[in-house]
This record gives sequence, structure tokens and C-alpha cells, in this order.
Amino acid sequence: MIRNKWILALLAGALLVSSFTEDKVTTVFMIGDSTMANKDISGDKQERGWGMVLQSYFTDDVRVENHAVNGRSSKSFIDEGRWQKVVERIKPGDYVFIQFGHNDEKPAEDRHTDPGTTFDENLRKFVRETREKGGHPVLFNAVVRRNFYNQSVGTVDDESLRNTTFADLDEQVNSDTLIDTHGAYLLSPYNVAREMHVPFVNANRVTHDLEQSLGIEGSRRLHMWFKPDEHPSVPKGRKDNTHYNIYGAHVVAGMLIDEIGRQVPALTPYIRHFDISVAKDGSGHFFELQKAIDMARKNKIPSPVGKGVVPAGRKITILVGDGEWTTPRLPSGTNIEIVGRTNTVFK
Repeated sequence: MIRNKWILALLAGALLVSSFTEDKVTTVFMIGDSTMANKDISGDKQERGWGMVLQSYFTDDVRVENHAVNGRSSKSFIDEGRWQKVVERIKPGDYVFIQFGHNDEKPAEDRHTDPGTTFDENLRKFVRETREKGGHPVLFNAVVRRNFYNQSVGTVDDESLRNTTFADLDEQVNSDTLIDTHGAYLLSPYNVAREMHVPFVNANRVTHDLEQSLGIEGSRRLHMWFKPDEHPSVPKGRKDNTHYNIYGAHVVAGMLIDEIGRQVPALTPYIRHFDISVAKDGSGHFFELQKAIDMARKNKIPSPVGKGVVPAGRKITILVGDGEWTTPRLPSGTNIEIVGRTNTVFK
């Protein structure tokens, strides 16, 4: 009987420690649209939102909860009750990353807001209610659309691009410079951030400079641009200048995390980088560890510059996500370092 009580006391203590550790984890809640959202990975689908892969760029001291949803504006996110569900989960010390704009521009009554009035007021609501729960709001403006056409594209329905084929869309290019499609919707997050003393991440500038540096052809590599039969998940091909593929989401997330660190210094100690990531939930570059190892042994890493070649003498780091994995066997002298997360188990 005494022994049983002792065991129960140990279990209770373990649960208390576990609960205390869980409470020490800072949560980053993400609210936004399809450029940030988690995606369907069935059938080896290749589309990813940059928020879907962001967890890999934080240590385990930070947990990312991505509530962004395809097609949502600041208005529809509130009207559908999605914001309320996030508010109820915020605890003191958590962060809320807020990024809207793509769908606020659309004319549909259930999504449209106006910069300077209704859009700004929705952003203020997110900020105000985050602070009321003891959280820290961070405002982002919209990522750039890949548009090298020197004429306004109007209110492009980004979601409809998923139903197009490669032949349906002729790429309109008559400029060497990216042409803005967001207008004043880029200014609202900045203005509200300045007004309410909130950190502001200029995601549009970061992604604009990235895509501009890659040029008309190179920037296609970031997006859901596939020729017919190039990938089984899009047999008819697709030309989508808004949504990211796996490679693009990681490149964008890797650049935005550095900007987040500059604007939110308190998060800097928890930011990390790696060369290749593997995860069962689709948030990595690969699903299989062996594929990542094969790429590393060929000295090829997913990178927007330098053709993805690691400088001689530097180790290639592979981040392995949560779950059980078969312990890899690496030849002696292999210049590869494998790093697991807290809940990564090798067997």
C-alpha cells in the first residue's frame, strides 16, 4: 500500500513537472491567408504556406500554432469565429503573428475591407485583444505577388489559381521589375503598428527583394510553377505566382525569421537555421531522412543562391522532426550532422 502511494506521488510529481515545462513553452499563433497557411500533403502535393514550415526555424522553446486559412481576409477570419478561437488560447507571453491583405483586396462582400478604415480597424482589434490576454502582437504586411507585368492585375483571385492548368495561363511579362499589386493594403499594417507601438515585419519588402534578385525565371522556382507531367500531383501543370512550393516556403520562412529576430529581439535566442529538414507532417524539405542524407552527401542543399553548394569544410546540418525514425548509418568521415527535436526518437 505504501509502495503504491509512493508510485502515485512520483507520477503526480512527474505530471506537475511536465505541466510546468509545457507552461514554459511560448506559443506563436499565426493568423492569415493561404500564403501562410498549412496545406494538404496527401498525394505528395507540393504547395506550402511559409507559416507551415516556420516551426523548424524555432527551437523547442517556441511552439508554432498556425491558424491561417486559405482565402481568408481579416474580415472573414473574424466573422467565421476563427479569431475568437485563437483569442481563447492566448496566454501571457505568447505571440500572435498577423498577416492579411491578399483577400482583403477582393471585391467579395464577405472578404473585402478598405485600407485606412475597415482593414485598419480589424488589425487594431487583433492587436488590442492580443494585449488584453497578455500576448504580444506582431504585424506583417502581405508577401509580394510574382508580377513582372507593368499593368495592374486588379483583384486576382489567388484561390482560383489552384484550378488552372499550365496551358490556361500565359505569363504576362513586360518588365524587368516586380510590379506591386497590393497598393495601400501594404501600408495599413505599418500604420497600425506605428500607431499602436507594435513590431512590424515588412514581409513585402523581404519577399520583393528576394524575387527581384532571382529574376523573372529564377523566381518561378519559389512558386507552384510546374510544367505538365513535371510532378505527379499536378499532371496538367500549373502557373501560380502567389502560392509557394516546398522550396519557396522554406526560403521565405528562412528570410522572414531573420527579419522577425530583428524586429522582435526577445525571440532571437530561439531562432535557428539548418541546411535540410525532414518531417512527417510536410513541414520539412523531405518526408524521408534517407533522401535528405543523399542530398547532403552530394553536397546539395535547398538554397536560393550559390546553387545550393555548401562551402568546403562546413558540416551540413539535417534537422529531423518529431516522431520515430530509423537510426541512419553514416560512413565515417561524413560531413553531416543530424539534429533531432525534443520529441524525435531514433530506433
